[in-house]
Amino acid sequence: MAIPPAYDPTAHFEVKTVDVPFLHHGDKTWLVRVYQPQGTGPFPAIVDVHGGAWTNGDHTTDEKVALALAESGLTMFSIDFREGAAGPYPALQQDINYGVRWVKAHAAEYNADASVLGATGWSSGGHAIVLSAMRPADPRYVAVPLPEGPGVTGNLDFVVAGWPVIDPWARYEFAKAKGNDGLVKNHDNYWKTAEAMQEGNPTRMLERGEKVELPPLLLVQGTNDQSIPWEIIDRFAVQWRDAGGDGHCERFEGQPHGFMYEQGPDRERGLKVTKEFIARHLRTLVPA
Repeated sequence: MAIPPAYDPTAHFEVKTVDVPFLHHGDKTWLVRVYQPQGTGPFPAIVDVHGGAWTNGDHTTDEKVALALAESGLTMFSIDFREGAAGPYPALQQDINYGVRWVKAHAAEYNADASVLGATGWSSGGHAIVLSAMRPADPRYVAVPLPEGPGVTGNLDFVVAGWPVIDPWARYEFAKAKGNDGLVKNHDNYWKTAEAMQEGNPTRMLERGEKVELPPLLLVQGTNDQSIPWEIIDRFAVQWRDAGGDGHCERFEGQPHGFMYEQGPDRERGLKVTKEFIARHLRTLVPA
């Protein structure tokens, strides 16, 4: 049986980045940015999913966080995907599920080991990666074939979600109450209907008692988040545990949405708890 590669969260490596075409729909191509630590390796592979209200951003959006994690000895695969009105739900979920499978199939080409595969996601990307982890075999989500890996699954072994929009319906109502018309429009463009916001909703899935996968989950959340109230995220960690999973919310007093993109002690603590969570689960999880 394969053994997960060693990972020391206090280590430091130089990092090389490369953009790779990995996803195709018609005549359009999407890229994955690979952050490669320079050393003997192989290094643990981590899938990264950017935010942007399911509508904005690309494979470069998370550079400030992905690079910092890669410098500690993680090969980060920051994937791009269809978004917004051009890729309404569940298209984005299909591309993320494909991205997880693609990383498993191709990690070794980048001196990475995906025998135990985790993921990070931020804002709407946090929602999307948690949803993907909960429903890795949903027939709608696995709709994009991976010819070079027909038997590869979309399962994840652990997830870190920063300020995730874990309850899209609650955030939609919150945005309307705040008069945030731009955010409301982004929800409408991606989700199309209130029913979809309820269906692809990790919080409501647990409330409905839906049968889902529950890999170890770390939630990173500031208490001054004007995009989604931190209480929703904190409560989701409790729901995750109540459903039988290992879930924890690390709270950052006074911090806003996206705080880990700005320099400061809370960014450093956020990176530290993320690295330690990843290290712990790389040590304890057994490769499938």
